[in-house]
Amino acid sequence: MAIPSAADSAALARGGRVNFLGFLLRLMARLPFLVIAGRLYGAEDLGRFAYATMVVELAAAVAVVGLRRGLAAEMASHREPETHVIADALLLSVLLAAVAAAVLIAAPGLMFPGGTGVAFEPLFALIIFAIVLSDVSLAAMAFRHRIDAQVRARSLIEPWVLTIAAVLLTFTPLKGDGLLIAYLVSLVAACAASLIPTWRLFGRAEGWRPSLRRMLAIAARNLPLAGADIIEWATRRVDIFILGRFAPPETVGVYYVAQQVATLAGKVRSSFDPILAPMLASALVRGERALAAAHVRQVGFWVLAFQLPIVLALGLPGEGVLGLFGPAFAVGGLVLALLLVTELVAASASLSEMALIYARPRANLLISALGIGAQAGLCLLLVPRFGAEGAAIGLLLSLLLVAFAKQMLLAHDLEAPVALWRWSLLLAAVPTFAFGFLARQLPELPQMLVTIPGTLLLFGALIWHIGFAPADRVLFLRGAAAQTREEMPPAAGA
Repeated sequence: MAIPSAADSAALARGGRVNFLGFLLRLMARLPFLVIAGRLYGAEDLGRFAYATMVVELAAAVAVVGLRRGLAAEMASHREPETHVIADALLLSVLLAAVAAAVLIAAPGLMFPGGTGVAFEPLFALIIFAIVLSDVSLAAMAFRHRIDAQVRARSLIEPWVLTIAAVLLTFTPLKGDGLLIAYLVSLVAACAASLIPTWRLFGRAEGWRPSLRRMLAIAARNLPLAGADIIEWATRRVDIFILGRFAPPETVGVYYVAQQVATLAGKVRSSFDPILAPMLASALVRGERALAAAHVRQVGFWVLAFQLPIVLALGLPGEGVLGLFGPAFAVGGLVLALLLVTELVAASASLSEMALIYARPRANLLISALGIGAQAGLCLLLVPRFGAEGAAIGLLLSLLLVAFAKQMLLAHDLEAPVALWRWSLLLAAVPTFAFGFLARQLPELPQMLVTIPGTLLLFGALIWHIGFAPADRVLFLRGAAAQTREEMPPAAGA
């Protein structure tokens, strides 16, 4: 069984550590934003915001044609100089973004089904350019292990600008579109924070000339990955769409807020994406499949060790957590618990997919497509009978099937185990759950004050002593990472 080198482990640890800090910063900004959106703007404005941003983010996912994760493989292949690959990727994404934006401007009803309130609302589609430029730039930075740029842009600048702008706009005549304007401002700021460090690190693309042939080749190679990205995006929207067909708006609103809280746990997994993707791409380009499997196992354990206590901390006092957004949301405690468990399952599926997009892209796409079909079928069966809980169960069961299939396929393809689970996680989780369950006997506010920090601290202490081997503890040892940083090339395999 392959063991990652000290330099590889240090790179994974440093990237995950920096991005986990970003997750905490994003959490501190995201929760206030959700409270502001729910209490200061109301359900109607929040609904328009959620739907419009959902549409532009889908358009951006199409325009970026899988390069958020596929750019690492393009740069590792050495077909062209790195700066030329980045320039091709940026131009390709901008051209596709122009097409997507033109469609949405011509048909604003796609973003605003209830009609546009003011003349400039169709121009909201122009934010697609900022999204794709930021995505490609940060993917290029991640290939050089420069994860700090992503933390600044996505975890500090974007959420805090969004929150602050949303608050300030409530006191202006623009409050009716305040959430949309705040979103525009935040993404423009994040785009600038992505492009500037990319320019400083890579410089000009000397000798580069636009080439339609090269761009079409990049698009063709990344089509399976683009399809997987779009399916992953749709997986988190099908449940809301079907729920909206069978349930009243209030139920949809409760489900949406519960989903937003649950995805905070999912951000732990995505904290490792920028550093893990290029390392997997480089290992597979070199043919080191056992090493790629070792990277998946190591990061998978780290992710579950962080995610599991967050799931317990938010799920056990779920009614109180949702009650922060308004009394009407407190009924969604069970929905929140189900969606939090779903995030644990999604971590396994997503980490397996990160290797499969390079090793078996078409098979990965097929499994994802079958998964979303299963989700739609389950939701159609369960939602009419169980409402929001049925939507959450449909999502959970479909992701269980997808996670199992992808993990089995990846283990077979890499000829090495890729299981993320260790029994030490269960040994730490059982007493932590018992502590949190007993704390549920307290009144709502004391329950949250005791349960949330208590479960995090108890689980952390237990997993540190009974679950973390020396190779795992490098995640917390900044000195170890610093010692190996000078030995590391700009990117593995580069």
